[in-house]
Amino acid sequence: MRNDCESIIMKDVELRLISELMINSSRSDRQLAKALGVSQPTVSRTKARLEKEGYISEYTIIPNFNKIGYHLFALTFFSWKQDVSKSEMEEAIKWAQEKAGAVPSNVVLIERGIGVSHDAFMVSFHRDYSSYTNLVNEIKRSQSVDAARMESFIVNLDDEIHYRTLTFSTLAKHLLETNQKKE
Repeated sequence: MRNDCESIIMKDVELRLISELMINSSRSDRQLAKALGVSQPTVSRTKARLEKEGYISEYTIIPNFNKIGYHLFALTFFSWKQDVSKSEMEEAIKWAQEKAGAVPSNVVLIERGIGVSHDAFMVSFHRDYSSYTNLVNEIKRSQSVDAARMESFIVNLDDEIHYRTLTFSTLAKHLLETNQKKE
């Protein structure tokens, strides 16, 4: 495993490989090698090492959520009660980890953070409003969550106007660009 300094300064081929995989992870190692200008065995070894070291956590697709039956996307912000005990907090964290890791689950991310006057947020997809309210009510029943301080931002995926859909391709290109500026 690399130390902190080494993980920040990745080799050029590693960074470019991650970027290429973010753009399209369905390509073969041979196709990736051609795009990177390296050999196929180099791509295979580098990819295996990046997977083992945790730089690559999974390969997936980004579907058109609306077409597969999800009509709402929700960002739900919540805060802990002021007098929450350590054991209640541990219980809430355990619930969040179980909810985010449950299969099947419409919750794709739960994280703690700082900002907008909240302690944590959740990202979820819903087939209908009832699914969304059921999840929010489940959170509100928690002994640790301050139900009066919950807020959500709901996106109607059926809307005709979309400013930008979810993609990692532009982030991959940004990653490459910022790395080239450092050199």
